[in-house]
Amino acid sequence: MAKRRSKKNNTKSIAGLSKKILDILRKNPSQNFNYKQIAAKLDVNDANSRNQIIKELAKLTKGKQILQADPGKFQINERVNYFTGKLDMTTRKDGYVIVEELEDDIYIPSKNLNRALDGDEVKVYVYRQRKGRKSEGEVVEVITRKKENFVGILRLNDNFGFVEVQNPKMYTDIFIPKENITEEAKDGLVVLVKMESWSEKKDSPNGKIIEVLGEAGSHETEMQSILAENGLPTDFPKEVEEFANNLDTSIQESEIKKRRDMRDRLTFTIDPKDAKDFDDALSFKILENGNYEVGIHIADVSHYLQPGTILDEEAYERGTSIYLVDRVVPMLPEVLSNNACSLRPHEEKYTFSAVFEINKNAQVVNNWFGRTVTYSDARFAYEEAQQIIETKRGKIPAEISITDEAYEAQPEIVDAVLTLDRLAKKMRSKRMASGAISFDKVEVKFNLDEDNEPIGVYFKTSKDANKLIEEFMLLANKKVSEFIGKQEPQKTFVYRCHDEPNDDKLAALESLVGKFGYKLNLKDRKSVSSSLNGLLKDVQGKKEQNMVDTLTIRTMSKAYYSTQNIGHYGLAFDYYSHFTSPIRRYPDVMAHRLLQHYLDGEKSANEEEYEGRCNHCSDMEMFATSAERDSIKYMQVKFMQDHQNEQFLGVISGVTEWGIYVEIEQNKCEGMVRLRDIKEDHFEFDQDNFAIVGRDSDKVYQLGDEVYVTVKNADLVKRHLDFNLIGARKEIEA
Repeated sequence: MAKRRSKKNNTKSIAGLSKKILDILRKNPSQNFNYKQIAAKLDVNDANSRNQIIKELAKLTKGKQILQADPGKFQINERVNYFTGKLDMTTRKDGYVIVEELEDDIYIPSKNLNRALDGDEVKVYVYRQRKGRKSEGEVVEVITRKKENFVGILRLNDNFGFVEVQNPKMYTDIFIPKENITEEAKDGLVVLVKMESWSEKKDSPNGKIIEVLGEAGSHETEMQSILAENGLPTDFPKEVEEFANNLDTSIQESEIKKRRDMRDRLTFTIDPKDAKDFDDALSFKILENGNYEVGIHIADVSHYLQPGTILDEEAYERGTSIYLVDRVVPMLPEVLSNNACSLRPHEEKYTFSAVFEINKNAQVVNNWFGRTVTYSDARFAYEEAQQIIETKRGKIPAEISITDEAYEAQPEIVDAVLTLDRLAKKMRSKRMASGAISFDKVEVKFNLDEDNEPIGVYFKTSKDANKLIEEFMLLANKKVSEFIGKQEPQKTFVYRCHDEPNDDKLAALESLVGKFGYKLNLKDRKSVSSSLNGLLKDVQGKKEQNMVDTLTIRTMSKAYYSTQNIGHYGLAFDYYSHFTSPIRRYPDVMAHRLLQHYLDGEKSANEEEYEGRCNHCSDMEMFATSAERDSIKYMQVKFMQDHQNEQFLGVISGVTEWGIYVEIEQNKCEGMVRLRDIKEDHFEFDQDNFAIVGRDSDKVYQLGDEVYVTVKNADLVKRHLDFNLIGARKEIEA
């Protein structure tokens, strides 16, 4: 869905102003409004807000969405039915156009798509509607294509070929003229094809094969396909690798003199046991006044990543590291990500630090930001730190293979870990009391053999050691953002923004969880936060936990990067940025650069330039997330291929007009039972009750019901599971 921004007292821009003005005028079509009346409706009365309203009225008038009936007075232009938005295709070959200033999406039948594809920015004409019906329209122009490159299976004929695109939202094949077929492109292979043209007289676009990915269904081909179809990179260009390898990564005395030397502080890292890069470390010192000095030290990537270099350009284009099930596609070459910028034990490193004086009540008394040089005394895995927290003592149990260097520094590090854990718990408690949402969703992980075959599934949960690190990283991100955001005059910065959830989505979630006996209080913002936390706590350990967790996350707005701060709803922070992971996120690199820029007393950076960069990084994050989900789905399908004769207990996680989705409880793999495959009756979709109902038997299968299924089909290419329904658990086990 489109981003909707909400007004916050601490921001100078009115979020979603265009939509708010149009809503006021639409609700009063025969009335004229001047800017003062609109300001009153919006409950704003300062000069800055009134100026924004005046500018937005001029913009909407120019776009003919509103009319100036009299000088300075405006009304809705009911004769204009053209809108611009993003096309969201369904798998049924129709779609919806999401228009930011409209509350409802515009339905586009397949016959009215006019060569528009999923994700395209389009201009749409909306038909006049009869009362009670959704808006329906026709695409009249494709303004911007979301993508030109597609992945599919090549089918060859004598004089031409065509590519069957794997994405289920793609409703057409791509025609390949003979001259655009490369020699290595053979029938049945998976290829990357570029769409070059699409004549109005042709049903399919013309394309050109630009890369052969391999045999359909093979592990490496499918992983490469996932990256390619999301427009993501794989290997670094040779010249980028050479540039990185030629960097001087030694620690120089001349550079140390420019920094705060914190090598004498007890410093350590806590990361996953299989981590290769350590981009953050904590330092700890008890001060004479009884307070604690806590340093959050982040790899100083910006020291090596200089603007205007091919290395920086490559990192920016990537925007983020990508974490597939079997590999990491890093944002930075290995010489930086795993070596120079990795805070490895017993090594001096250049860092960018946020150093806090914190009292025993976990209140920040003082803070300092700047470039430092640090020395890591030890490296802990989360499991090792967790054992310290749980045992509350220095003796490390034998089953934990703590590193020798960590063991040698054990006494003081144990005290540091326990103290930081106590502070983190107080910080988290305060954050929750302020309205933060506590998402501790179970992550599905796979045990892979040496051939990357899945041999088991396990679940990753967040424990105290994880939350310790999380709280101090949140603290650094928040305080850096506040430090810049509260300066006057206002300075350009990169914020991590998260809007309030949409009221319609909250109402839908309330209706859905009500089927399980849960209630939500949607009275006000604090009530929403409190009841969402209550819901997430109440479902823990229940059969419906993963489904409710997933549905609640989907109710939330998507987080994004912007120079326009609106705060972070999910964390209950008025200011928030990403500062702590510059090895794997380019926005953190930008935050480092801007922070140093302002510490040096420089003027505000170009807002338009940074906003464009924020938009690019948000897009790359979305593509990376899509690829990561696709790789998990692929591995789930691959895992279930070897279990086709087994019966599994699952929970109905979704209900649609064409089938029910079932999530297997023991491994979280999700597949579909198609209505046409249920032989015991003819079932029909009951939308109001999230159920399917037997026409003759009145038998009901409802969202959240436990059922037994077997695997009917595991399609690696489509990354899709089909199940056979055996029956309801309560009947089979009766």
